[in-house]
Amino acid sequence: MKPIRYTEEMIKEFKDAGYWTDEIFFDFYERNAAELPDKEALVDSQYRVTWAQAKDLTNAIATAWAQAGLAKDDRVIIQSPNSVYGFLARVAAERAGLISLTVYPYLRQRELEYMMELTQAVMVVIPHVYRKFDYLEMYKGFQDKFPSLKHIYLFDEQVPAAAPEGTRSLVQTAQEYLGKIDEDLLNSRRLSATGDVAILTTTTGTTGIPKLVEWPAAPRVCTAKGRIDIWDLTKDDITMAVAPHAGGAAGTLTYFAAPMAGAATVMLEEFDAKGALEVMAKEKVTAIGVVPTHLIRMLEQDIESYDLSHLRFIRSAGGYLPPKVATEAEERFGAAITSDLGTQDVGSVSGCRVTDSVEVRRGSVGRPLPGNVISLRDDDGNEVPEGEPGQLWFRGPNAPAGYYRDEELTATVFKEDGWSTTGDIVKLERECLWIMGRKKDMIIRGGQNIYPAEIEGMLNNHEKVASVAVVGYPDDELGERTAAYVIPKAGTEFTFQEMIDFLMSKQIAKYKLPERLEVVDDLPTVGDSGKINKEELKKDIIKRVKADQ
Repeated sequence: MKPIRYTEEMIKEFKDAGYWTDEIFFDFYERNAAELPDKEALVDSQYRVTWAQAKDLTNAIATAWAQAGLAKDDRVIIQSPNSVYGFLARVAAERAGLISLTVYPYLRQRELEYMMELTQAVMVVIPHVYRKFDYLEMYKGFQDKFPSLKHIYLFDEQVPAAAPEGTRSLVQTAQEYLGKIDEDLLNSRRLSATGDVAILTTTTGTTGIPKLVEWPAAPRVCTAKGRIDIWDLTKDDITMAVAPHAGGAAGTLTYFAAPMAGAATVMLEEFDAKGALEVMAKEKVTAIGVVPTHLIRMLEQDIESYDLSHLRFIRSAGGYLPPKVATEAEERFGAAITSDLGTQDVGSVSGCRVTDSVEVRRGSVGRPLPGNVISLRDDDGNEVPEGEPGQLWFRGPNAPAGYYRDEELTATVFKEDGWSTTGDIVKLERECLWIMGRKKDMIIRGGQNIYPAEIEGMLNNHEKVASVAVVGYPDDELGERTAAYVIPKAGTEFTFQEMIDFLMSKQIAKYKLPERLEVVDDLPTVGDSGKINKEELKKDIIKRVKADQ
């Protein structure tokens, strides 16, 4: 499938400059299997595999899928907790010439139905039950709505008797096909690193429904190489996915960068602060990928009682990390915390080196990644004077192809010449980018994006709600929490529990639920425009929270 935005001129530009290559991610599994065959590659609580085993298992799974009738460029949804076979499924999809979409385990019907309809996925790879939720039952329901969904693979070793016809165990399939690997078949289905879409990622739109972003392998490989350099990542490192590998906080470090460096990856299937520390000590982990909430909860433990002497750095992403938390974490973990800038929509922009000063790592988002060109502009699109803050625009080889099969939407983010903006206001000082503020209305709670428009749209349909506005407010643990301001319809009373029950009936992910309900008689507006003044509401909710505390 040809990437939606890349032109031959763009591909030639970045290949000639050496930023894009013909490498895909399976190539690094193959290289490591040859050079480091007996070195551990992937570890979880149940499985431990070497690079040689990882390569063979990947080839086995990919062969099974290719021989099962899946066509090159077919779309596959992988909904996986952190696990060895979650990683193997992702790289096996690439090896088989399939386009994979790896999604968070906590997504439910509302979000997934949209993805199923848009991608027309022919296969899903899922757990049977995880955190007491029955994924198999949910996808069984999807098969009635989406005839394209023909194949279901479970991460479980056993398939339940009530499973839909054709449901298979990924683990059993891998073992069965170890003796049936067809490398010629797989090589014939190889994806072009620049000419084929290999990966889809999700990013929440202004309505809260996920948008899908197209990624060939080349820009992802390019970004991973840049990260490896600034993190000084080597084959001697042992990385650990504390956050879900489906997201950037842990995925960039573990799924994308670690195999390229020959580093091992340990998977924490389900976060528990004490359990995370125990695994870090046991496995002698040198680098972890977290969202701020994970750090905060681990800091509540007796960190000093664990041997974390191997830990070099912490990659915290996906939300605001309060400086006081970062300072405490660096002191108690004895490891540097890195910061960087990037989004799924526009790609990776910059990053701090592990060896940068505390001031740079804490206050900036580092230097532009190799190949990125930066421009700071005013509201009219003109470059601001040197040393002045401006809206960040960038162009480079670390950007995706655009939104899945949607040229019109892609054009709203990328100019014809490839420039795009993160929407951040930044200043450029000492070669680093220093963020001054955001133009976004997004709420980031525990590393997860919440867009108020989605919640507002649902609550506006409640029979008791006359008007609603949703805003975020600062929180030391989660970065931000969510509050809903509601004007009830005349003669009615609207309670917090009613709000929660109503939103839960819409089958949305729980992290999107507001933590507070403020019932008011009116909402502030901007002049006489009638537009709700959310800046005033943000000030008001901070006062209310402080008063309650």
